[in-house]
Amino acid sequence: MTRFALLFSRVTVLGGLLAAGFAVHGEEVTEPPNAAMLEAQQAVIGDIILDKQDVFDLSNPKENKWLFRLANKWHIITRDNVITKQLLLESGDFYSQRLVDESERILRRNQYFYDASIKPVNAADGRVDLLVTTKDVWTLNPGFSVSRKGGENKTVIDIEELNLLGRGQLIRLARTDDVDRDSKSIEFDDKHLGNSWIALNALYADNSDGDARRLTLQRPFYALDTRWSAGFNLTEFDQRGILYDLGEEAAEYQHYRRYFSAWGGWSRGLQNGWVRRYTAGVVSDKSRFSNVIDATLPAAIPIDRHFVYPFIGIEFLQDKYVTTTNRDQIEKTEDYLTGTRFTATVGWSEDKFGADNDALLYTFGASRLLGSLEDTALSLAVDSSGRIEDGEKRNLLLSVKARYSKRFSDKHSFFAGLSATYGDNLDLDTPIELGGDSGLRGYPLRYQTGDSKLLLSVEQRYFWDWYPWRLFRVGGAIFADVGRTWGDHPVGGTEFGWLRDVGVGLRFAPTRSGSRKILHLDIAFPLDGDPTIDDVQIVLESKKSF
Repeated sequence: MTRFALLFSRVTVLGGLLAAGFAVHGEEVTEPPNAAMLEAQQAVIGDIILDKQDVFDLSNPKENKWLFRLANKWHIITRDNVITKQLLLESGDFYSQRLVDESERILRRNQYFYDASIKPVNAADGRVDLLVTTKDVWTLNPGFSVSRKGGENKTVIDIEELNLLGRGQLIRLARTDDVDRDSKSIEFDDKHLGNSWIALNALYADNSDGDARRLTLQRPFYALDTRWSAGFNLTEFDQRGILYDLGEEAAEYQHYRRYFSAWGGWSRGLQNGWVRRYTAGVVSDKSRFSNVIDATLPAAIPIDRHFVYPFIGIEFLQDKYVTTTNRDQIEKTEDYLTGTRFTATVGWSEDKFGADNDALLYTFGASRLLGSLEDTALSLAVDSSGRIEDGEKRNLLLSVKARYSKRFSDKHSFFAGLSATYGDNLDLDTPIELGGDSGLRGYPLRYQTGDSKLLLSVEQRYFWDWYPWRLFRVGGAIFADVGRTWGDHPVGGTEFGWLRDVGVGLRFAPTRSGSRKILHLDIAFPLDGDPTIDDVQIVLESKKSF
């Protein structure tokens, strides 16, 4: 029997305060020389000129509508100091195209901007001005939304402001109902606390199976040439954990976790196109497991864990970035790191620090993009984590991802993604799962479980010119997935081997709201599995990419 989900769009209140448009201080903007000439001349930066564009362009007849005018009137545009704080150049500095490009990337990372660019203008007598153009989006998002994947629904009722009073701060109140729990939460985030590079994030959630808290305060490595970082994180939650078989709940446990980390980092900055960063800190990671009160499923209780350890870490990063469009977004500027990145941490936990037992804990990651995003590209990434206790590997995870893309035109691309995960001696609460919520779109969520998995997805992507109501960009996809799991199932579940599906879908990318996610509406047809699953899966979800 086919399931059909009722599709609800988030209802957003539009509005805005008419922005200060093009503030040029009365100067005429002229065509600039190229960046190489400016750098060779050691041109000095003069004025920083802000062109702050509102949500809708009222000079465009297609957007000069009463509703859009009302939106601009009610919208509070981003403040000047929020923008200028994120620039790596200021008046009096020598012009640097590298710092201009990096400043653009920093601005585009903000959810309250749809796009951002920086251009040199008014170059004369060894002096050049910078024109900083930002495009605001509507950031007050009260609404109701329903999503569906793996045969299960998720409902969210929330009110969210991504750019509180134009200050770049986020505040969110939400009520969420999904397959795991009901949750009421409040979150605050400020990436430039007190107009600095210090970031604060705080979250509290009252859940049906416990509660959750998070507090993070940090000064990150915010730019390639940043010399130091520091911070701490405290995360605590008490929640019900569930083990699945064929998409159905099979066993349960209660999980309390308290995680604290504090760290400091240092670097010599960008040297010869590379950045090397060192980090050192301490971690306390405590997990306690118990039976669920008023349990409705058989109990499967993991072993308690408590690690207390100092750690050291290193990161290598190559300064190679490219900009493109119509890859993972629709008609939107996208920034990609194409250079090599390598990260590693190692820590030693001992009982004399207060830990349950001695352990060596480690993480490792590396990535690289080969080829050209404008033609043929292959991105590669490998990640690993685990620990060694009493001479044995514990909770070893190794993940390898490869992503191939071929661009036929600006409107048509082919993608193929291969992801493989290998696990060894896994903790009971970290099973490797595969299903409708992890890329196998034609099957229920968490349909298969083991200690290893492989997933291959291929997709033809189409980026259309259709721009309904000038609010959404639209695209389409034809896809096929094939995958399977191997190894021990924690509750002795059923193994079906290779699972395949095919399907088609639509993609909706909002251009006026602060959501960076693309709405996926897919119809997927499973070709394998047990006879009880639906012949058709309707998948409605928001994802970070096409």
